[in-house]
Amino acid sequence: MFAVFAFIFAIMNWASLYTTQRTGEAERKSTGFDPVRNSFQRDYDRIIFSSSFRRLQNKTQVFPLPGAIFVHNRLTHSLEVASVGRSLGKAVGEHIAAKYKSEGEQFTEFYRHELASVIASACLAHDIGNPPFGHSGEDAIRTYFKGLEGETRSIIHNSLSPNQLKDFEYFEGNSNALRVLTHNFNEPEPGGYRLTYTTLASLVKYPCASFEGFNKKSGLIATKKSGFFDSELNIYRHIAMALHIPPKKDFEHVFARHPFVYLTEAADDICYRVIDLEDAHRLHLITLGTFMEMFLPFFDNEKDYNSRAYLEKKLANINDDNQKVQYIRARWIGLMTDKLSRIFMAHEQELLTGTLEKDLLKCLPAEDSKLIDRINDFSVKHIYNYRAVVEIEIAGYNVIGGLLKEFVHAVLHPDESKSRKIIKLVSAQFPILHNGNNLYHDIQSVVDFIAGMTDLYAIDLYRKITGITIPEIR
Repeated sequence: MFAVFAFIFAIMNWASLYTTQRTGEAERKSTGFDPVRNSFQRDYDRIIFSSSFRRLQNKTQVFPLPGAIFVHNRLTHSLEVASVGRSLGKAVGEHIAAKYKSEGEQFTEFYRHELASVIASACLAHDIGNPPFGHSGEDAIRTYFKGLEGETRSIIHNSLSPNQLKDFEYFEGNSNALRVLTHNFNEPEPGGYRLTYTTLASLVKYPCASFEGFNKKSGLIATKKSGFFDSELNIYRHIAMALHIPPKKDFEHVFARHPFVYLTEAADDICYRVIDLEDAHRLHLITLGTFMEMFLPFFDNEKDYNSRAYLEKKLANINDDNQKVQYIRARWIGLMTDKLSRIFMAHEQELLTGTLEKDLLKCLPAEDSKLIDRINDFSVKHIYNYRAVVEIEIAGYNVIGGLLKEFVHAVLHPDESKSRKIIKLVSAQFPILHNGNNLYHDIQSVVDFIAGMTDLYAIDLYRKITGITIPEIR
């Protein structure tokens, strides 16, 4: 099957890379015309009104929440990424529509007017699978399952397949995003949020199962991490088949990236590099001078309204330092959006053959790449290892590790008195079946429950079940 699949879809084409088909819907269901919202705008609305998205307002981006000075959380970050993604989608869509004028009205309509909504929707949901406490939350889940000992380790390792086990030992927020968006979570209707295949494919940065993922030696960007758990493998296969996304040769569950993924990724890459430094400036961790040294050099070789001289002239007329940072941030995002949309089209052939094995930011000219590397190095040294950031990461390890220890033990020993009470704390949308033949499902329900928590809820529950805080009867 996969050999034929690879042969038929060896090269992707722009006309087959989008569809209004949704998860949970019958094949070829006709889509009624809506003069107000197209199918991809509906995706955006379904995500933004969801409880999973709303909870991102209390999930750490980089700096601890809440604080006296407002900094970005996962929700504000996602909204900003969606804004940049919309611009990238619009720019690229215009290029594609203009280049392929003979493809027909539907093709032109999608690329000129709808691709922007696809990328905005994917960007909006790109962090929806992330657990509490930022990336340290992912590490905390991985650390717990890799460190299993004794009877717990024996039961879990003997009950799960290698791919299922790696879903937990290498827990990935990207894979969990696809699960959150497509799993029905104890509801009778299938399909989860029932998003279009197009939006979902634009979200999966690493189209690879856990067992074959986390393999940088392969040289494939798809295997850098993973993009779907064992439980969502067939869902992604179905999406790939519908959109003519080919599998990678010599791999069982690794696919070429959908070209739109590069735009979703680029929007995120643009935002967090400048936003993290903007937050650092607001927290007085870096000076205005440092911020300017990081970003103004990108304009050295630009002309007219994008020239460094023009920007410095405008900055001289701004009094407030925070306003100066915001001005530079806005201009830099605009510059990078233009550059990366052009780079996307310059690599069109590699995108359609599935052979572009690096993100768009790494395709920048050498002088820009050096400046990006400088930002990366500075951020690691002065922001991501800042004391308060490290403290929240350590807290995440203890809180999430502690919760997993209690709830996984309860799943493995359901007849114990304490276990029965612990299981009652799990939300009904994450059913525990106590079916000895499907331990994977029950552990997933526990991880789903914990990964979906906000930072504050996780801390509060941890304190209560460990006796640090005695809950009040309300």
